[in-house]
Amino acid sequence: MSTEPHKFGDYMMVEQIAVGGMAEVWRARATGLAGFEKVVVIKKILPALAQDEEFIRLFIDEAKILTNLVHTNIVQVFELNKASGVHYITLEHVNGLDLARVVSRSKTRGAFPIALGLFLATEVLKALAFAHTRLGDDGQPLRIVHCDVSPQNVLVSQAGEVKLTDFGIARCAFQVRGLHDVVRGKYAYMSPEQVDGHELDGRSDLFSLAIVLYELLTGRRLFKAQSRDETIARVRRCEVPSPRGFRPEISEDLEALLLRALALRPEDRFADAATMLDELGALWVREGHRATHADLAAFVREVSGEGPPPTRVQPPTPKGVIVLAAEATAPPRTMAGPKSGQAGVLNAWTGLLAESGAILWEAGENSVLAVWTADDIGPLLPRAIDVAAALRDTARQAGFRCSAGLAPGVARFDAGSSRPPEGWELAGPFYLARWLMNLSAHSGRPLLTDVGARTAPGRTRWLGRISILGNRTIRVAELV
Repeated sequence: MSTEPHKFGDYMMVEQIAVGGMAEVWRARATGLAGFEKVVVIKKILPALAQDEEFIRLFIDEAKILTNLVHTNIVQVFELNKASGVHYITLEHVNGLDLARVVSRSKTRGAFPIALGLFLATEVLKALAFAHTRLGDDGQPLRIVHCDVSPQNVLVSQAGEVKLTDFGIARCAFQVRGLHDVVRGKYAYMSPEQVDGHELDGRSDLFSLAIVLYELLTGRRLFKAQSRDETIARVRRCEVPSPRGFRPEISEDLEALLLRALALRPEDRFADAATMLDELGALWVREGHRATHADLAAFVREVSGEGPPPTRVQPPTPKGVIVLAAEATAPPRTMAGPKSGQAGVLNAWTGLLAESGAILWEAGENSVLAVWTADDIGPLLPRAIDVAAALRDTARQAGFRCSAGLAPGVARFDAGSSRPPEGWELAGPFYLARWLMNLSAHSGRPLLTDVGARTAPGRTRWLGRISILGNRTIRVAELV
């Protein structure tokens, strides 16, 4: 097996990228008319598997399916072919690093940023949600399961794109008897049902992704042991230490999400990738995490040595917050006019907020933004809900309509500061409270997220799930 540049079929094999348990991977160059060139990736079946008819059949079947699996978060398969007696597939070339290398090169820079970890997981979930629900030409579900969601198969480009590769190909090797020893090294990312050879569905991929996210955020391997047998035994036991024990800044809600995705029984996990994506998106909004493709691109450049090293700063301190945004507006002209001025309403509001222990962060001519902070905001929620109701009643008595939004969550405060970093007003619960306030304008009833509504049984009415920030949704209730 040559590792030097050479001709292979219609391609010039330029550089060997990796050798795995099933295939060798090359960066290759395709040429055409008028000097046309295109960089691609060629995955060739290893000689040890090249004569295994069952594996070849599965490889071909899966590759045929995957040529139609076109999604921005999935490495596209361009071609399935055979050259020099060896089957191969041609794949999209992603100019960047796989996640395993990103993590390895970033270890000297401290803990992996939580916001970037959640952003990566969100992008992979988009790929899984797309693939798991694909239908064949006959309209029947293809039941695609990746079977090898691991850091090595998550690619991050220099532009901050996140792409999942090897869709379905891993399942080929896993299904063929006698090849279990060949795919060694990935057991640490398998689900309990996968290591036991049971029938798999998308929930197995969600378990594997949760392992990746757990390790990203904690910096600790979850199931990996010194031997294959012990690794498999750990997966079967599915004993998951608290991630907050390794990294206290992980919120309780994020820990709960991870533990649910890492449940031993598939029926105790998220039902599907879309559900997990929905819950992660709601947490993202609630806790004020912010990361973009540009942020990820900058991080990849830094760990690749192509950008300036990040400035060493003390990490922000997470703190529980309850944010209340409220606005008093005059009723429509068809209704009776106000009985007093807005100044009187605002004075009454600020008094109620001060008595409750809230901190008034903003006050305008007809609006307020108030915050309660505590390590544990649970006991404060009933008080905040009472205040929201009192603001509504005070406005009504004065002849005004009250628009209000109440959003509990987590904010990350700079060391020595009483407020989060610049741009806090557009992040997490601060943004969400204002968004809910605007949404409540038509009814004049304060709106709450599900976390707040659950603490006020009998006082709220569910409005359902409402889309926010693209593909993210939240459950909303109104205070009646």
